[in-house]
Amino acid sequence: MRGGQGTTRAPVLQFTNCRILRGGALLREDLWVREGRILDPEKLFFDERRVADEQRDCGGCILAPGFIDVQINGGFGVDFSKTTENVGSGVALVAQRILSHGVTSFCPTLVTSPPEIYHKVLPQIPVKSGGPHGAGVLGVHLEGPFISQEKRGAHPEAHLRSFEARAFHDVLATYGPLDNVRIVTLAPELGRSHEVIQALTAQGICVSLGHSVADLQAAEEAVQSGATFITHLFNAMLPFHHRDPGIVGLLTSDRLPPGRCIFYGMIADGIHTNPAALRIAYRAHPQGLVLVTDAVPALGLGNGRHTLGQQDVEVDGLTAYVAGTKTLCGSIAPMDVCVRHFLQATGCSVEAALEAASLHPAQLLGLEKSKGSLDFGADADFVVLDDTLRVQATYISGELVWQAEEARL
Repeated sequence: MRGGQGTTRAPVLQFTNCRILRGGALLREDLWVREGRILDPEKLFFDERRVADEQRDCGGCILAPGFIDVQINGGFGVDFSKTTENVGSGVALVAQRILSHGVTSFCPTLVTSPPEIYHKVLPQIPVKSGGPHGAGVLGVHLEGPFISQEKRGAHPEAHLRSFEARAFHDVLATYGPLDNVRIVTLAPELGRSHEVIQALTAQGICVSLGHSVADLQAAEEAVQSGATFITHLFNAMLPFHHRDPGIVGLLTSDRLPPGRCIFYGMIADGIHTNPAALRIAYRAHPQGLVLVTDAVPALGLGNGRHTLGQQDVEVDGLTAYVAGTKTLCGSIAPMDVCVRHFLQATGCSVEAALEAASLHPAQLLGLEKSKGSLDFGADADFVVLDDTLRVQATYISGELVWQAEEARL
């Protein structure tokens, strides 16, 4: 029950001795939670004459909004792009295991696959709230198959497609119903892409530009048609050139619709993007940077041969390659590792690093009123971190869903 007499009787939790991330600053304030939401203590005191029913001492830790991963292909042996008897159980396993990384919401990502895979898998990954069972599912991210052959990266060439013949009808024929879809990555230079972008955004789906050889003009026209995101900036796109910076040029373009913020994903795993490139992107457009893992099914499994959709993958140390090549194939770095590497590589503030994994992805998806912040009224999804930004505990709707062994002592 939200509001009314039932809410006023619901127990109030007060998290004390902590620094909370709010409004871009770490504040020495308590965090108040009731009915799964962040509470304004002044209203509690003055309107209801109430105090907390329970206090929890956070030992001086940082409380930040739960991390949101909008590009994760699987993990722990689960491949979201593989059809199995029970796709839902695989998604549930990943959802549960990434709680230890501070992730409270995510977009399961499917790489380029044949139509029958989409038709079988997509209906089995519904939007789902998070809880003790695992992180919440915000909707599926479809990366491909409408991408550039030249910049396909680890995507299998045999299954790439275009929508030149029937535009949006080709998209529907490939994917099937889009009810569970939140993001689609496509190459804007493909014929009739603007019709497709407009049709997708009209359904509330975020369109991302990636795996593309688009020049800056094509990228700007795509944003004017409704695209709002760039998939893993620098990777699988034309390199920056001073006469035509390509998709990268969107970060400083003056031809975007008024008030439009372009967001861009960065894989800050120490492998995909040189620290100097991370710094260039962050300093050019800090408010648009979204940390993503682009994690593959080998996440959490170690060296050896694994899969990603239709491809075999070899993991060597911290790097995943398409088997038999030196083509990078996603990442095996968890989100909390990406946050720490991003902080170290860019020299940004702790606040900025945390917001790149929480507030910015929430803003990208239009969820900033409920996710990605600790503002009053927002969902009480948050992560407890020590001063080195290592995860001590994860909460969803104000409920403890994961805790580090050392934090239990």
